Amino acid sequence: MKKTYKIEVDCANCANGMEEAANKTEGVKSATVNFMALKMKVEFEDNVDEKEVMQKVLANCKKVEDDCEIYGI
Repeated sequence: MKKTYKIEVDCANCANGMEEAANKTEGVKSATVNFMALKMKVEFEDNVDEKEVMQKVLANCKKVEDDCEIYGI
């Protein structure tokens, strides 16, 4: 399953860091961040709870950029 989330991030470099952190999260098949559109597209592994995975994604992203946000989790 794929979902798109609205994000809040300050710079393109931080957005790249968020993308890397999301891609390293268990349960995420692939993730891309579009800084200009402030969107994160996530494709999930089969049979995972998207909300649970996205909480882990947010926690990992906050390690990169502590004031980032992901909306719609």
